[in-house]
Amino acid sequence: MPARYTKQSKGTSIRGCPLDFFAAVYYNEDMNYAEWNREWNRIKRRENEFLARGRVKKDSILNNLIESKVPPGLQDKLDAAFAKAFELVFEKGTGVIEKTYDREGIQRHFQNMTTDDRDNPFGSRRGLRYFAKRAGSSKKRNLMFSGASGIGLGFLGIGMPDIALFTGTMLKGLYEIALHFGYDYDSPEEKYFILKLIETSLSYGRELDDLNDHLNDWLDASQGGNSPALPEDYDQSQQIRLASAALSKELLYMKAIQMIPVAGAIGGAYDAIYMKKILRYAELKYHRRFLLDAHTGNPSDDPNSPDIA
Repeated sequence: MPARYTKQSKGTSIRGCPLDFFAAVYYNEDMNYAEWNREWNRIKRRENEFLARGRVKKDSILNNLIESKVPPGLQDKLDAAFAKAFELVFEKGTGVIEKTYDREGIQRHFQNMTTDDRDNPFGSRRGLRYFAKRAGSSKKRNLMFSGASGIGLGFLGIGMPDIALFTGTMLKGLYEIALHFGYDYDSPEEKYFILKLIETSLSYGRELDDLNDHLNDWLDASQGGNSPALPEDYDQSQQIRLASAALSKELLYMKAIQMIPVAGAIGGAYDAIYMKKILRYAELKYHRRFLLDAHTGNPSDDPNSPDIA
């Protein structure tokens, strides 16, 4: 039986990403396939639950009450503001965001955990969930900050300027989740993945299912040490516009409220609600990606390995 994993020294990488080296960390005998299968099924159930909740969009009473009071052209302004915020962060803002968390520390911890035989994370269900728990802790901190800042700015009647802060906090949360699962976020491929996560998490109905299937196909294609590929004719500016449109469509009414002093605190509180939805979906997808890469190789090589289709 061919070995599914080969030992590799600490600090070495594959796929061009400094942390993305699951295929080179462990020999295949370290993988507990029964535990992997249980964790894989759990993630699939959670993903199906997310999709089921998103297949039908329920309009809130609050949205219906303020629909007629939304200023003309506000959605176009929100689209432009989100797009500008994304471009600013991607071009020169990542370094500023990274000052708010210990990137090297997270990378070092992940690397130590996946190259130390005594702490083999692939040998038990608890180990397979270990990185998800760390990602979940960082997610909670970012949600608390998003809610507090949204309410505070809303109380002051500050809506549009809050978009840059919301976008920065959202990307910070996504970056931290990526790092905790062992992935970088600097390459065009990883930026595409992040933007697609945002767009998909805020979609509904058939569009949600289609976009989710597309992401799963992308993850399947990049499984086991294969470099993730950008779609043909990919345009990052266009993907930024799609993610921005998804955000502005969801936040339109809440940003309209947020521009009203005192009452705007209600609209600002929704920052955390939508942030939670985005980060929850991202956590599911990074966990799915982690499990796929941990199971790198052809499952049919091992009669005891589960079907990952």
